[in-house]
Amino acid sequence: MGILTGGTVFDALSIILVNILLSGDNAVVIAMAVKSLPARQRKIGIGVGTGAAAVLRIVLTFFAGQLLDLKFVQLIGGAVILWIAVQLLAEDVEDKPDQPRPGSVWAAVRTVIVADVTMSLDNILAIAGLAKGNFWLLVFGLALSIAFVVFASSLLATFMDRYPVIVYIGAAILGRLGAEMMESDPWVASQLHLPRLASIAIQAFFALAVVVVGWWLARRSKPSVQGPESAD
Repeated sequence: MGILTGGTVFDALSIILVNILLSGDNAVVIAMAVKSLPARQRKIGIGVGTGAAAVLRIVLTFFAGQLLDLKFVQLIGGAVILWIAVQLLAEDVEDKPDQPRPGSVWAAVRTVIVADVTMSLDNILAIAGLAKGNFWLLVFGLALSIAFVVFASSLLATFMDRYPVIVYIGAAILGRLGAEMMESDPWVASQLHLPRLASIAIQAFFALAVVVVGWWLARRSKPSVQGPESAD
């Protein structure tokens, strides 16, 4: 049929490698979004969220290159990732395992959709470039990236249950990613011309800031939540 050639196989393997390298950040934020849910609701949150995000990924595939060249797109996207990271960490620190969280499934779904779409532009662009116009390779790459994110986020959420420190590490990773996205924005890059060392320092600062701010917000809100209980 001429579909499976040596070049096609190499491109498919390249797409697999790209997915492994670029999908990790998506898995981190999705795992943090669904971590506090019961097992069944966690599967619903991951499934529905990534399913809806998959549809948007397909649409974005046709515009990814143009979007990355637009001013302020990555700046806004990076700011959104920072906000999501702080909120997720604050909720996790504040959350009590025995306390139900009504409506949190759909809150998690919204977070998954927004974060996955925001963070997937680099993945989509890389896959589209490797596919070289081959529709089936493009479909394979997008399907694989979604499958990888679903598997990795489920596994990460389980590890976060056992080792809470991973939540802080995940928040720091998202903080670094948000800063990197903002630095990569065409307008920011043209204005700042940051050397590599300064770029690393800024990303490290935002990674630490996300953890500190998320922890502080959670601690600050605890007295107002626990106050009525202590008065009884």
